[in-house]
Amino acid sequence: MEISLILIGIVVGGLSGFFGIGGGTILVPTLILMGYDIKAAVGISVMQMVFSSLYGSWLNHRKGNLNLKDGLVIGFGGFVGALGSGWLVSSVPEIVLESMFVAVVLFALYRFFHTSANSLSEDIHTVPSYILGIVGAFIGLFAISMGIGGSILLTPILVGFLHYPLKKAVSAGLFFVVFSSISGFISLSISGHIDYIDGLVIGIASLLGVQIGIWIASKTGQKKHKNALIVLYVIILVLMLKKLFGI
Repeated sequence: MEISLILIGIVVGGLSGFFGIGGGTILVPTLILMGYDIKAAVGISVMQMVFSSLYGSWLNHRKGNLNLKDGLVIGFGGFVGALGSGWLVSSVPEIVLESMFVAVVLFALYRFFHTSANSLSEDIHTVPSYILGIVGAFIGLFAISMGIGGSILLTPILVGFLHYPLKKAVSAGLFFVVFSSISGFISLSISGHIDYIDGLVIGIASLLGVQIGIWIASKTGQKKHKNALIVLYVIILVLMLKKLFGI
């Protein structure tokens, strides 16, 4: 089991670095298919995200792809929102959490399919800080409750609505995960939803994958990067629909 968790950690870390996701969008369905219930999978996923997001954001900052000002505002909002995740996970039935997960993926696919080529430019539109904070808070509560870092929802919003360059949006998404995952880890720990041993194994293994994923992303063009994100979301959607409907 430990070897499987290590391999999963490396793969999830690579996807985290390349796509700017916390890793929960892949890890939660994978753990569910391995026999974990969704609440245990959420707890392990959140712990792994703490590792991958901290290391990945540091690497992105070194490469100049991270807008710290906007990232801090969104991240603080996410931290506040994610504090309620423990209550939501304890109060909401599994079928509702899984349905919410599918809805998030469908939204992300819709936004990316309707993103014009102009949205991949290097021009960043200024957005009021309070709007970024509110967006962060809602995403933090909603995403951490499903064991995802929030970037799967944040990245399409930054690209599709706020016209961020894709690579900077991906970096901002991963930086957001730092705040939401730490907050979610605190909340879920208090609620008793963290498997610390399995989370630690996957989290440490993910560090190698993150470095590889960010290196590959730096060598990939923006249109190819966007298309890869769409493929990722389709795969995630299929996995969750299979679980949701018992296909």
